[in-house]
Amino acid sequence: MREFDELTQVDDPAWPELQQTFTAAAVPVRVLPADPEEGRRCLLQLQVTTRSVLGALTLHCGGLVLDDGWLRVYGAGSVAGGLPSLGRVNGFPGEFDAHWHPAAGLVVGHDVLGGVFCLNGSDPAGSGRPGAPGQLTYFAPDTLAWEALDIGHSAWIDWLLSGGTERFYAGLRWPGWRAEAAALDLSQGISVVPFLWSKEAHEDLAATSRRAVPLREVVGVAADFARQLGPADPGFLGLLGEG
Repeated sequence: MREFDELTQVDDPAWPELQQTFTAAAVPVRVLPADPEEGRRCLLQLQVTTRSVLGALTLHCGGLVLDDGWLRVYGAGSVAGGLPSLGRVNGFPGEFDAHWHPAAGLVVGHDVLGGVFCLNGSDPAGSGRPGAPGQLTYFAPDTLAWEALDIGHSAWIDWLLSGGTERFYAGLRWPGWRAEAAALDLSQGISVVPFLWSKEAHEDLAATSRRAVPLREVVGVAADFARQLGPADPGFLGLLGEG
């Protein structure tokens, strides 16, 4: 175990540069205030330094809210902002446990459609996921499958802030999506009927019926359909509160 000071007293900490990147971001980004004690707990369990973007976000930031609420990136958690911490979403133990690790991978973000961004664990194939260890994968609610993004966490954050979501979600956004996302609490997502994976939604997304529901419900429905219809059980998709 590396002690807290070893993780934080580093050369070239990532946080100052991250703050500059937030200011220059190509998409709307809200930086939530951190829960200091929760950030400390999460950083100790992760055992990454604040030289990394993951470590810096985990300690200094309650989370990021991008594209007016469309996408949430987890950090230290924010009571004021209403976003859970990386540790709570991933079920970290209450006290540091050197033997605990997120076996399938670390959930680092959710979008309002129930999409899940996850850092692969040490054996992605054994968890039924594509991509290399330590790289991002995305559980897509329109295909009910995991997709490899082939980038690490730091590159993913750069990609998000530089406007990568515009192209990534091009087929999953309808006229007026931004206003609908902005109206949500951070515990909520958007339920789309017919479901995103259906032929009807693929043909005319704008004609679907949409409503705000707890995000855990949106994620849970997608996971249930993935198990029932294939291609496979998506596994752990994060722990979300009652919302």
